[in-house]
Parts: sequence; structure tokens; C-alpha cells
Amino acid sequence: MPKQSIRKLLVATAALFLVLGFLIVDSSAQKKKRRRRSSVPRITNPDIYQPATSENANSNADNNANENTNANTNTQQSEDPESMKRTIRTLSNQVDKLNDKLNSMEQSQQSLVDLERLSRAEQRSAQLRSELRDVQAKKADLEAHLEDVDFALKPENIERATQGYGTTRPEEVREQRRKQLEAEKQRGQAQLEQLRASEDRLQQAIATSDAEIDRLQKKMDAADRAAIENAKTKAQENQPLPSPTPTPSP
Repeated sequence: MPKQSIRKLLVATAALFLVLGFLIVDSSAQKKKRRRRSSVPRITNPDIYQPATSENANSNADNNANENTNANTNTQQSEDPESMKRTIRTLSNQVDKLNDKLNSMEQSQQSLVDLERLSRAEQRSAQLRSELRDVQAKKADLEAHLEDVDFALKPENIERATQGYGTTRPEEVREQRRKQLEAEKQRGQAQLEQLRASEDRLQQAIATSDAEIDRLQKKMDAADRAAIENAKTKAQENQPLPSPTPTPSP
């Protein structure tokens, strides 16, 4: 076969391969484009607005009318002066009752405090009187002892008391005896002054305590009388008024 025919055949074969390759590349590109287009979200048309039917319109109108009626009724009730007056009277009565309860609680608390103070004052008075009796008993014993000392201080009694001592100096013995009695008398008089001061202090404390007891008793008696009067007043206020009797016609 000649060389020119072989060369032409090779060129034609190469041209055929190029055309086939081009066709294959084009078909694959078109497939990729279709795939890419399919991944894009689809846009849908919105729903077309449909006007409400007559039944829905009537139901909405009825609901609106009911709401307006309820609002008007509530407004009328809130603006009703009689209902407002009744509400105010009810609240006022409740406040008065609460005030009465608070006052009653305060009075009860004050009564308990006064009763506790009265009990303590009575106990203190009893204790002070017991101490006073002890002081007075000690004072009486000491006064009797001092009388005995005064009696023993007489010269004849001192001489009689020292006669039993066997001594050549009886004057010194009598002087020693007299000094002992004088010292004992001074100690006794000092103790007697202390007991008298304690007696005066206890008597003043008893008088103060008795005055406190008397004041508390009067205060509690006055509170009891006031409570009784308040109870009577409330009972009279709560009594129903008598119905008027019809007068006979002439």
C-alpha cells in the first residue's frame, strides 16, 4: 500500500478519535450540569389568600360582641356607686374588727404583764417582811444582851464577879473586868446600830413594794371595769332596733 494512503488513513482515524472524545466530554459535562441544577432548592408559589366565609365572619362578630358586652358589664359593675359603698363598708368593718382584736390582744398582754409584776411585788414584800422579822428578832436579842452588860457594869456587880479570884490586886482584876464589859457593850451597840439601819431600810422597801402592789391592783381593777363596760356597750350596739308599733288611726 502506498505511504500516502496509509498517512490519510491514520489522519482519518485520529480525527475520528478526537470527535468521539469531544462527544464523550460534552455528554459528561451535561450530566454534571443536570446534577448541579437538581441540587438547587425549588421555589414554590405561596398559598393564595382565600377570603373568610360568611359563617366565620358571623362567629367572629358574635365573639367580639360578647367581649364588648362583658367589658361593658364589668365597667358598669366597677362604676356602680352602691357596690363600691358596700365594698367600702365591708372593708371598714373588717378593719374595725382587726383593730378590736389587736386592742384586745394588747390589753390581754398588758394584763399578763401587770399580773406578773403584781406577783413579783407580792413575793418581794413577803421576802422583805421575813427579813424584817429576822432583823427585829436579832435586835431584840441584842438589846436584851446589852441590858445584861449594863447590869454587869455596875461596880457592885463587878466586885461580886471578881471576888472568887485569888489575887493580891483585886483592883486590877475589877478594872480588867470593867474593860471587857465596856468593849462588849461597844460591839453590841455598833451591831445594834446596823440592825436599826437594816430595819429602817427594810421598812422603806416594804412600803415601796406595798405601794406598787396597791397601784397594780387598782390598775387591773380599772382595766377589768373598762372591759366590762366595753362588753356591755358592744352588746347594746349589736341588739336589733325595736320595730315601730303602728299608731291607731283616730
